[in-house]
Amino acid sequence: MLHKEITQKIIGCAMKVHSTLGNGFQEVIYQRALAIEIEEAGLSFIREMEMPIFYKEQNIGARRVDFFVEDLVMVELKAIIKLEDVHLAQAANYLEAYKIQIGLLINFGSKHLEFKRVHNNKLIQDHASFNPSIK
Repeated sequence: MLHKEITQKIIGCAMKVHSTLGNGFQEVIYQRALAIEIEEAGLSFIREMEMPIFYKEQNIGARRVDFFVEDLVMVELKAIIKLEDVHLAQAANYLEAYKIQIGLLINFGSKHLEFKRVHNNKLIQDHASFNPSIK
């Protein structure tokens, strides 16, 4: 699994935050708490990193990523009752737009922490065709 060690550490940090705060807070509260946990876990990150979005090689806007960890993993946070397919699609679109292989979608709003690993299948397949060791 690509970047497994990093994603496991991030999920562990999110579990600590959720077990301490529970659900019911605004997303920004979880974001601030998660920043503390990720730092304590020894991971480097940028919070609310602005990334450009291109269409046909033209910059058409920008989107802030909640966390970009170890220059490898995008982390998108939610504080909603339940993750829906549209949230997964949104995260997948961001991965593709930013040319990032792996992301995490984490929801603090439900009774139990929800998280999903999101893959940029197009980028992983393209990269695997050049590097057969990636699966």
